[in-house]
Order: sequence, then C-alpha cells, then structure tokens
Amino acid sequence: MHGRKAYELVKEFADGEKGHLKIFNNELFERVIEECNEHHNALQSLIRKMQEEGLEVQTARNADHYGALIHHLSLIRNKRCLMAYVYNRAEIIRELAWKVGLLHELPGEIQEKFSDSEEQYFKDHSKSLKSYMSQLSLDVNVDMVPPKDPYIKVRVLEDLGSGIILSDKSANFARHSMHFLKRTDAEQYVARGLMEELTG
Repeated sequence: MHGRKAYELVKEFADGEKGHLKIFNNELFERVIEECNEHHNALQSLIRKMQEEGLEVQTARNADHYGALIHHLSLIRNKRCLMAYVYNRAEIIRELAWKVGLLHELPGEIQEKFSDSEEQYFKDHSKSLKSYMSQLSLDVNVDMVPPKDPYIKVRVLEDLGSGIILSDKSANFARHSMHFLKRTDAEQYVARGLMEELTG
C-alpha cells in the first residue's frame, strides 16, 4: 500500500541494463493499477463523508481531510511511477526501431519482452518511419554518424544464401565469407547480427 508496488516496478526497470528491456511485468503493473483504484475509492469515500457532515473539503482540517490527502498523494505517486515505467520502455522501443532498422519482424527474444500494446506501438512507429522515408525517398536510418568511407569490409556470420541483390551487385553470402559492401547495404545485416564489420 501507499506506493511500495509502484516503487518496485520503477526499481525493476532502473536496475536493468541501460538500453535493454526486461520482460514487461504485467502482474506487478496490474497490482499497481489495483492499488490506484483502491486509493481512488478510499479518496471518494472520504470526500463523500466530509460532504455529508457539511464540511468544506478544501478547508476542513480533520482526520478525514488528512486521510484523503494521503490517498490523493499516493494515487498521484502511483500514476507517475506507472507513466515513468511505460514512457522509459517506449523510449527503448523507439530506439530499437532506429538501431535494429525497420525490419519486418524483431528477433523473438526481443519480442517476448513486449506487452501487447508495446508490440503494436513498435509496429505503428516503424510503419510511420517507413512511410516518412518513402515520401522523402531517403533512408534516415543509415549513417547516423557520417562515415569516413562509404564502403566497409564485413564477414557473414550466418548463411544468407545467394541471389541477394544489393544496390550495386548481387552476391552469395555464405557463412564466414568476407565482402566489401556499401555501408548502406551492410548496416541492416550488421544491426541484425547476420554480419560483422571488420575493422583494421
């Protein structure tokens, strides 16, 4: 009661690795919402009681007033904790759309950490970005930092097969093969962990 569960929810997020999501804690999230409802009902009950006694809710300074104040402040604190939890997770999900790229599908180990609404949010956000980029005919997801060289050397980590057509050539991307590719072509595969950039 009085914000302990909401504190646990925010602490769970804060204790996680920066930029990484833990599985959405639906059970604890729902318990905080239940606690909010309990505070709301208690607050309404105390306000009704004061009104029935003919007391001015804003100016009366009795036990009911202070009880209502505690429930009100607890309710606000819980709501702020819920919003912080959802907002910070949404920030990471937005970053995923930029980092992993606008793929058709996220890897399963990431998707299983989303709630249903977060999964829909990711899809909608990615769809909006794709629409924006197609209107501009520009991939804003590439070269967030200007590259020194437009080409990079990469090693294929998983067999991608042959017939993959890139902007300037078609190649057979067998496992452990090395290629010299345009950065814009390779970045989507590097972000998905299918290739690694070779430096030096």
